[in-house]
Amino acid sequence: MAGACEICGKTKSFGHNVSHSKRRTNRTFSANVQNRRVVVDGQTRSVKMCTRCMRTALKAGR
Repeated sequence: MAGACEICGKTKSFGHNVSHSKRRTNRTFSANVQNRRVVVDGQTRSVKMCTRCMRTALKAGR
């Protein structure tokens, strides 16, 4: 699936736009997925990962 994080599997979620008159229309919230080069098992690999996973990877020193 396009726009999905390969690490945690986060995809788009659904909700509503709410106008001033409280009318609700459907909308989607896309995950902030970006391409990153990551070393996996000694090899550099391009991975689609969300920004939350990027922060976690930086804390772990990966």
